[in-house]
Amino acid sequence: MAKKKGDKRIRVTLACEECKQRNYHSSRNRLNTPNKLELKKYCRFCRKVTVHKETK
Repeated sequence: MAKKKGDKRIRVTLACEECKQRNYHSSRNRLNTPNKLELKKYCRFCRKVTVHKETK
């Protein structure tokens, strides 16, 4: 289902800060979280838990 331009929730891609691999997809509410999303997740390429930041 296609999303409308005015939707509040957007789909984001998370990339590892160490190896720059794009590992995860998530969604965030652009009204409640105006800044870029930053989570600690497991990176299978680094084989450890690292910080993952939102990318385009």
